[in-house]
Amino acid sequence: MSEPDLDRFTSRRSTVYADRGVVATSQPLAAEAGVEILREGGNAFDAAVGTAAALNVVEPTSTGLGGDAFALYRTTDGEVSAMSACGGAPADATIENVRASVREHDDAAEWYPNERGYAVDGGDDTDEIGMPFLGPHAVTVPGTARGWEATIERHGRRSLAEALQPAIHYATEGYPVSEVIAHHWQAAERLFTDEHAADAYLKNGEAPGVGESMRLPQLGESLRTIAEQGADAVYEGEIGEAIASEVQARGGFLTTEDLVGFDAEFPDPVSTRYNGAEVYELPPNNQGLIALEALNIAAETDAGGHPLDSPERIHYFAEATKRAFHDGHRYVTDPTYEDVPPLAAEEWAERRSTDIDATASDVSFGVPDARAEDSDTVLLCVADDAGNVVSFINSRFAGFGSGLVAGDTGIALQNRGASFSLDPDHPNSLEPGKRPFHTLIPGIVDLAPDDTTEDWAAFGVMGGYMQPQGHVQVVSNLVDHDLPLQAALDRPRWRYREDGSLAVEGRTEGNLVTKLTRMGHDVRVLAPTLFGGAQIARNQDGVLSGATEPRKDGTVAGF
Repeated sequence: MSEPDLDRFTSRRSTVYADRGVVATSQPLAAEAGVEILREGGNAFDAAVGTAAALNVVEPTSTGLGGDAFALYRTTDGEVSAMSACGGAPADATIENVRASVREHDDAAEWYPNERGYAVDGGDDTDEIGMPFLGPHAVTVPGTARGWEATIERHGRRSLAEALQPAIHYATEGYPVSEVIAHHWQAAERLFTDEHAADAYLKNGEAPGVGESMRLPQLGESLRTIAEQGADAVYEGEIGEAIASEVQARGGFLTTEDLVGFDAEFPDPVSTRYNGAEVYELPPNNQGLIALEALNIAAETDAGGHPLDSPERIHYFAEATKRAFHDGHRYVTDPTYEDVPPLAAEEWAERRSTDIDATASDVSFGVPDARAEDSDTVLLCVADDAGNVVSFINSRFAGFGSGLVAGDTGIALQNRGASFSLDPDHPNSLEPGKRPFHTLIPGIVDLAPDDTTEDWAAFGVMGGYMQPQGHVQVVSNLVDHDLPLQAALDRPRWRYREDGSLAVEGRTEGNLVTKLTRMGHDVRVLAPTLFGGAQIARNQDGVLSGATEPRKDGTVAGF
């Protein structure tokens, strides 16, 4: 089979309409798994968990049981809420302990010979050692299994075991690997040097090719165990013991005691009103406040009032985003350890917008070495005919995560702890039990909060720091320009980068690039895969619709 051209997408997509349920996500088999659950009597929450579990198998390059999970949703009775299943650092993971351990294993090749590096940012001075990006110290308590279980127990109609059946089938019986996922799977050839990691995810040391059938029997057995025993199997059973043993064998600090007692939470979302729509995001330790602050600053400068294809629209939204990142990366952290200021307040946006004019400004992106600019994840959005809309995210942070696979469980462990800093003055400095700064932000928007009709959409745009920038662009496309759902996702995107450049897609109209350059922006062209993975599902007064990311392998399934 010939290799696909991932830098081009020319197929036409339409917004999908249905009257019983829609599921939008980045892999067609996973979308169908969610719709199958809806057909069998499940609701949007059951379908969300079933789709997320299937993505663990058919898109293992971006998500897994070894990561965290989050949701934003609006229920049939009008409740707008969130689910957070995010683990913290191990009890023994102090700055001093991690520095000492990294010093002991200062040969990066000893563990993970990967170009993104395991180990250190400095020289011989222990104080200059940085937080590892890969390896055992980047592993935090995985929240996924608890998040799945809590979501279904609180809002579902079916059992967790029923929701996991499609994933178990794909893992044990196999499935053909799709194009974008096959491309990303190649990274595992360098990352998974350990024998049992390679056994779990490679074929004779190689990633599967496009259309090649792949089975993940070890992961399938773990999913079957969770179906039979519940999430306790991960936190109090043999799977948890395998996770802790793997990390400790590699020099890390995670123990079974760190896993026992972990539970999902249901925090109140944060929100803001943008051009007549109410936009909801996750509160800290997630970066939802960055999206809300950017929207508020953009409103102050009337960014959305400029024509859709104008350089002024991109300029003013980018300037708003710069300031929101500057603030978010200095203040957003685990709120149980430090207070976070009201970044979503209109008064805050008024102050931050005063120095924006018609030329590009030089605004610091935020704290250095946060290491989340281009991380990977999955997003799924579901709407059902009962009025539920759900945006659900499940991720390990960077692709396959830390490089560790727990024993023979087939569970690759996340490297979300890489977002911690070993600088005690850093807003996200490492502390035992602390949750790291999290890029994951599902979204919910009430598109008609002042009308008697109901118009709710679950949405999101994946990809590290692309996420809040993608939220801003999709919301503006829907609210400022009333684009159809699929057109709102198809539009060329831009993103502000850590190095101060303004990146655009290659299909961005050339004259627009020139005009942005004349306004003072350092414009760069990047590959489409770096501009996020968006999904959306909508319930507009009983009419269900959905759209999916053209830069991914996905689809919208409905019935």
